[in-house]
Amino acid sequence: MKLLLTGSSGWLGRFLAPKLSAIGHDVVGLDVVAGDHTNVIGSVADRTLIDQIFSDHGIEAVIHAGALHKPDIIRYPASAFVDVNVTGTLNLLEASVAAGHDRFIFTSTTSLMISETVRAGREGGAEQAFWLDEEFGPLKPRNIYGVTKISAEHLCRLFHQLHGINVAVLRTGRFFPEDDDTHQVPSGPNLKANEFLNRRLTVYDAAEAHIAALDQIVNLGFETFILSAPTPFVREDCEQLMAEAPSVIARYFPEVTELYERKGWVLPDHIDRIYDAGKAERLLGFRAKTDFASILQALAEDRPLPFRHDPSYISPKEMP
Repeated sequence: MKLLLTGSSGWLGRFLAPKLSAIGHDVVGLDVVAGDHTNVIGSVADRTLIDQIFSDHGIEAVIHAGALHKPDIIRYPASAFVDVNVTGTLNLLEASVAAGHDRFIFTSTTSLMISETVRAGREGGAEQAFWLDEEFGPLKPRNIYGVTKISAEHLCRLFHQLHGINVAVLRTGRFFPEDDDTHQVPSGPNLKANEFLNRRLTVYDAAEAHIAALDQIVNLGFETFILSAPTPFVREDCEQLMAEAPSVIARYFPEVTELYERKGWVLPDHIDRIYDAGKAERLLGFRAKTDFASILQALAEDRPLPFRHDPSYISPKEMP
């Protein structure tokens, strides 16, 4: 299939593009900066360019992974987020419908589910962890990034309703390689490892989820999926996770205390949100391969950690 992949020079794109090519797809990469898998340099906000790409390359389906992200808030005005995340998505949907496409894959974010109330967690008075699945709401994004991504999701739903195009909205958990911009303790690798309990997946698994969605969304209509490593927890754990997470974690993983002490790591004292990725497993047949148990096994066997950590990572579009 001739695919247009937006964001092809970005962190996800550099892993997703070669996977798509390896299984026989002809990938046309679009990004605002050059990259190994980018054929066209330009913005999704440029409708003339989008139409030209569709015409020149005979595009048959779109994976729309390009966007301005949360770290970009300090670098770009709100209008840029609207141009790229909303107008860019509209341009691609209109071009896809005009071309008669039967599927559209949209990379969204779990960030749009995190209102100020959810973000405040225990400090805001919450007595139990928030269980976040596709039915969670009402959704009240806390920044321009979340607002524009949920607006783009609404456009995807509208185009399905009006034109019948099948759309998979993939709300990805964290998979960025750099350090968290709001945490200094615990260390970057320790924090990432902890997040596989409730809110993170590897970039490799994120790429595989997009391939599963591309294959399976046809005839499903419009569906939204949360993407994260499978959590070991159940809803009944939510109250204790907020009050005393280490004891809950140790109940599921008795070996964790010794392994973490050997590494000099710490467990979270509380967990305030849990992403439930069960729907993606049920409808797409996708289950992330790397989970918290995988990390403990790597620690036990003194192997490299099964996720990418690169505190020096800079988005290609921000490089001089």
